[in-house]
Amino acid sequence: MSEKCKQLHQWFNNLERINFPFDERKIPRNGIYILFEKGETAHGMDRIVRIGTHTGKNQLRSRLKQHFIKENKDRSIFRKNIGRALLNRDKDPFLDQWEIDLTSRKKKEIYSALIDFEKQKEVEKGVSQYIQANISFVVFEVESQEKRLELESKIISTISLCDECCPSSDWLGLFSPKEKIRKSGLWLVNGLFKEPLSDEDMRLIKISLAHPTSINDVFD
Repeated sequence: MSEKCKQLHQWFNNLERINFPFDERKIPRNGIYILFEKGETAHGMDRIVRIGTHTGKNQLRSRLKQHFIKENKDRSIFRKNIGRALLNRDKDPFLDQWEIDLTSRKKKEIYSALIDFEKQKEVEKGVSQYIQANISFVVFEVESQEKRLELESKIISTISLCDECCPSSDWLGLFSPKEKIRKSGLWLVNGLFKEPLSDEDMRLIKISLAHPTSINDVFD
């Protein structure tokens, strides 16, 4: 997997990098995002630390806002994982409350009385500050939901299976209580170590990145 992973890093490192605050007009409505983190390198380049997409139509911009801007860890597992690592690093007992998902009405009724919401706001702000200061990303357009999800999964596996992609000793993710994050070096728990990209997948990605206007024809 090392050669394919290196190639992916080369391709994605060469795309236009987007930092916070970002102009959403530069982001397609449907596609896949690739995250990088300050201080993390692999194959002599900036290391990919997360791959993601969206399920709803035309929701890529909204998904990225959920990660970077909207302070609600129950709507962004990426935010939740950053918070977990920050709290675990600081040995903060609020980690137990941070784990509680308040998305459903039933859970709100059961658990709201147990949550220190002022503390939660404070942690959410810290998560935003970390992400906005340390995370940059690139995107590439894929209109088909089926193809987006397939490529997301295969890119994740191609990178997680690479023996040469290792986090730095200072990587925040090493404080994660999630073993899969520590082991993979990615801010991901699901989709790791599965089916990687085939040679044909790599060929199609290469074509689509070189000719973005024809990407939807490539992935038809």
